[in-house]
Amino acid sequence: MIVLPAIVAHRLGRAYGPHSSRAALDRSLEQHIDGLETDCCLTADRELVLLHDPLLELGTTLSGWAHERTAAQIRTGRLRQRDGTPSEERPLLLDELLELAPPDATLQLEVKAHADRTLARRTTRAICDRLAHHPARARTEILSFFNSACELAADRGFRTRLIIIADYRIDALASWAQTARLHGVCVEHFLLSPALVGTLRASGLSVSTGTINHPALLAGLLPLGLDAITSDAPAELRAALAASEARARAVQLPHSSTLANPWQRYGARSGGG
Repeated sequence: MIVLPAIVAHRLGRAYGPHSSRAALDRSLEQHIDGLETDCCLTADRELVLLHDPLLELGTTLSGWAHERTAAQIRTGRLRQRDGTPSEERPLLLDELLELAPPDATLQLEVKAHADRTLARRTTRAICDRLAHHPARARTEILSFFNSACELAADRGFRTRLIIIADYRIDALASWAQTARLHGVCVEHFLLSPALVGTLRASGLSVSTGTINHPALLAGLLPLGLDAITSDAPAELRAALAASEARARAVQLPHSSTLANPWQRYGARSGGG
C-alpha cells in the first residue's frame, strides 16, 4: 500500500487569500486538510501574531517591526494581497488559530525573527508557554531556520523541525538533530534525493518539504516517501496526488504496508505530556 504524504496548507492556504488570513484558512478548511502551517511573530506585549514577515510594511498596511508594537496595534492594520493592495483581512493571533483549527489537523508554527537569534528564542519560548497545557500541544510542530530555536523547543518537549535550504554535510546535520532530539527536518524540494532522505531517516528523523504547487514536481518526490508536503493550494495538490496514486503504486515506501498515517511513521520523537 502506498502511503501518500500529508498535505499541509502553507501560510494557511496562501493561494486562497492574504498570507495566514482568516479568508485563506476558511477556504483551506472547506475540504479535509492534514495540517496547517503559519508564521508566528512576537509582539511587544508577548502575544503571537500570524505574519509571514516581522517587518510589518512587507505584508500589512502598518510600518515598523512586530516586536515593537502591541497585538492590539497590529490588529488595526490590514493584510496585503499578493499584489500589494490592502485587503479587508486583519492579522490573526495564534489564539484565534487554536480556536479555529480542526482537532485532527497538525499545526506547524514557524518562528519568525529577522536576523535576531535572541528574538527567535523569545518567540519560541512564548509559543511553548502558550501551548504548554493546551490540547493542541500534542499535534503541534515548531519550525525554524534557527538551530537555537529548535533546540529550545525540543528541550521544552515539543515536536520540532529544522528548515534547511542547503545540502551541506547532511550527515553532520542529522547527527546534531538526533542529539538535540529534533523530530524532523523540512528540506526545500529542489535539494531532495534518495541519499539525502536516507541519511536523515537513518537518524530517525521525519522528512518534509517546502512549498509545492505544481503537480509536475510530484513525480520525483513521491518515491521518496516524504512525511508531508506543504502547498499554497492544498486542495488542488491533493487532487493531483490522487491522480498520481495509481502511477506510484509500484513504489515500495518504508513501512508503507503497516502505517497509513505519514505523520505517525516517525512519531517516536513526538513531544507532549
